[in-house]
Amino acid sequence: MTPQGDVTVLTKANTTSNSLRTTLPMSITRQFNLKVGDKLIWKMEIEDNKLIIKIKPLD
Repeated sequence: MTPQGDVTVLTKANTTSNSLRTTLPMSITRQFNLKVGDKLIWKMEIEDNKLIIKIKPLD
């Protein structure tokens, strides 16, 4: 299956946590005029056995 859109890689957030982090693609930061320090709300849903992640800037 060929990915559609931007591809990012998960990395460890730090050495003392199990949290993972990824980079928000520049195309998304430009599209929504996001800047360092902006906060995002993440909402996860399951549709047709697929994980759907909706991200919205916090006003």
